[in-house]
Amino acid sequence: MNALIRQAAAVLLCYPDRDFYDRLGLVRTAIAEAPQDRAARSLNRFADHAAATGEIDLGAHFVQTFDMRRRRALHMTYYTDGDTRRRGHALARLKEIYAGCGWRLADDELPDHLSVLLEFAARGDREWGRRLLAAFQPGIELLRSALHEHGTPYADVLDAVAFTLPPPGDETRRQAMRLATGGPPSEDVGLDPYGGVIPLGMPTVLDPAGGSR
Repeated sequence: MNALIRQAAAVLLCYPDRDFYDRLGLVRTAIAEAPQDRAARSLNRFADHAAATGEIDLGAHFVQTFDMRRRRALHMTYYTDGDTRRRGHALARLKEIYAGCGWRLADDELPDHLSVLLEFAARGDREWGRRLLAAFQPGIELLRSALHEHGTPYADVLDAVAFTLPPPGDETRRQAMRLATGGPPSEDVGLDPYGGVIPLGMPTVLDPAGGSR
């Protein structure tokens, strides 16, 4: 069930272009046929909203909602590494994980976009996907809170994602609070709300056949 929810959320968090609307019917059918737990109900609400909203209007709302400001970015390394050179290293580590699992990104995809992470967790390597989502959980929780505060229907999608993860522990909540207060790290001021590089449990080179997971 988690895989279905994550795959559906991955589609729903993409920019609402014509391809999005072409896939929306399949997503709605899949969710409707799934057990109606709180994650499925959250996705149903957003999918119904998207179906009833025109492409232009939903596209404008998407752009207004998701940006690279402090709390509403869909790129997860922005929360862990901000606008620093370290973010490039984090992106490279993610690409190594995907490559080691035989997962190939499209040319226009960044590896830390939440949709990419969710699709990898659903259709790529579920254990590594689970690890990555857990590692980025403070950012996911901050984004989820910000979307609720913004009053956008996209908050339902983040709720569904959060329901596929264990409830955040005290440390995750503290990290999310530090991010909400201080924002992501900045190259200029050298702030690091995590107190160091966030441990993603990633090897430098992943060998799926070598039992390194």
